[in-house]
Amino acid sequence: MKRRPLSLESSDSLVRRIGSTQQGASTLVLALFVVVVLVTATVGLIFGHNLGYQRGFHSMQNETQQAKINSNEATKELEKLRLSNKIATNQAATSKQELAISLANIKELRENQQELTVENRQVKQLNEVYAKVISDKGGMPLQIVGAKIKPLPENAFEYGFDVGMLSSDGKGKRLKPTLTLLNDNALVEVPLDPTIYTIEGITRIRGRFTMPSGFKPLQVKLNLQADGQQVEQLYNWSLGASVDSMPLSLLDLPEVDESPIEP
Repeated sequence: MKRRPLSLESSDSLVRRIGSTQQGASTLVLALFVVVVLVTATVGLIFGHNLGYQRGFHSMQNETQQAKINSNEATKELEKLRLSNKIATNQAATSKQELAISLANIKELRENQQELTVENRQVKQLNEVYAKVISDKGGMPLQIVGAKIKPLPENAFEYGFDVGMLSSDGKGKRLKPTLTLLNDNALVEVPLDPTIYTIEGITRIRGRFTMPSGFKPLQVKLNLQADGQQVEQLYNWSLGASVDSMPLSLLDLPEVDESPIEP
């Protein structure tokens, strides 16, 4: 079978169809390429947006958490400052009250001291008048006004004697006291400090001594000599009865009591 040769018109038509087909294919490829580029760009944008969003979100979370921590710390510091301020305010108020009380006490003490000073001057003035009257009438003989012996810790004792005398000339005289502990077989002289006193009215003899080991007195003898006069007095040792339980030691004791001895 023989093929008929193509005519020129048929050849042009074929070429046009092939060219049209190729152009359509190129357009399709270009369109597909554009679609792929657009899809890739869109996916990239979406991925970048998501990545940026996540990073921003995490960054914002961290900043928010840090801001929360800073806020909590600031709140705690503020509470501490408030508490410190409250304590300082209370302390200032307390100090102000204590100062007011102290000033009031000082004022009261000054007033009491002034009253005592006036009273002491009045008593001294009265005593001087009495002393002059007694001296003009021949004076007051040597005598023991009051006596006491009390126990102390560590087998020690405190003695106190109030002695009175006023000479006819109203002048002070030399007084020598002697204190002796006695029992059936022996005697012990207590060392006095000072050993010599000056008496012009009332003289207070005070001191402490430690009882010799094993010695148990039955009596205490006080001998006084002044201006040619002599007085001797015996006391039962019941004045100095020992105490079994004494809470203090000698180092903890206050000074010897100088107050007048009550009869």
